[in-house]
Amino acid sequence: MGNTFKTAFLLTALTLLLMFFGRVFGGQNGMFLALAFAAVMNFVSYFYSDKIALAMYRAQPVTREQLPRAFAAVERLTQKIGIPMPKMYVIPTDSPNAFATGRNPQHASVAVTHGILQLLNDEELEGVLAHELGHVNNRDILISSVAATIAGAITMLASMGRWAMIFGGYGNDRDRRDGGGLTALLMLIVAPIAASLIQLAVSRSREYQADATGAHFTGNPYALASALRKIDAYSRRLPMQASPSTAHLFIIQPFLGMNAGMFAGLFSTHPPIEKRIERLTGRPADNSF
Repeated sequence: MGNTFKTAFLLTALTLLLMFFGRVFGGQNGMFLALAFAAVMNFVSYFYSDKIALAMYRAQPVTREQLPRAFAAVERLTQKIGIPMPKMYVIPTDSPNAFATGRNPQHASVAVTHGILQLLNDEELEGVLAHELGHVNNRDILISSVAATIAGAITMLASMGRWAMIFGGYGNDRDRRDGGGLTALLMLIVAPIAASLIQLAVSRSREYQADATGAHFTGNPYALASALRKIDAYSRRLPMQASPSTAHLFIIQPFLGMNAGMFAGLFSTHPPIEKRIERLTGRPADNSF
């Protein structure tokens, strides 16, 4: 399944889940009310996500003179892609990572850490920057905002439904005797989890797409694969402290503590590094190079 089709499929699944869940628990009015609240919350995030993320990680704006390698690579890539030059930032941490943010190519920012600049060679750094510009070109901030809005609406509906059950506003005595109350409670628990899982799957799909886009722009998938392997290995020794709300922005998921357990893949914002490398090179990660 292509990543673009997969993203469309997942967003459709989220929307259908919202419609079904909304009609059952909130009716049409309740569903639209929850969607409106979620849309307002994520509207602010959509327009100010770049400023919020950059401030959160103390990213400092840099000039071409301060960051000649990264500027040269980004200038080459933006000319090839046909998008404006983004604003460039450096994050003061030795943990290697990078992210791009901004609601469209005209309002984009790319941030790299001190650690990634020291760790990667020129080709690998260009591969990482091409991946980040791939997110910008693919308008992934918009896609993730849509997914967050719908998932947020489902979560709000579930919260409304739980309060209604607590205060006796949902169902009648016959429903409760027939087990309808238990079914409703189960749905109130399962639906938000399902929405979150679909939202995370959208994020993973966009990471695969950005990898493919970045490799296409540079013509060198092996450089990005090598960079991913290096960043992953080094960031395990020196993990980056990050917020769950911005984990999806980074090229490598910063939360190592969340990666343990049999359900790690389901609750991850990023696909496994081995699978990303295998998709980039067409060979298993262990013998890709």
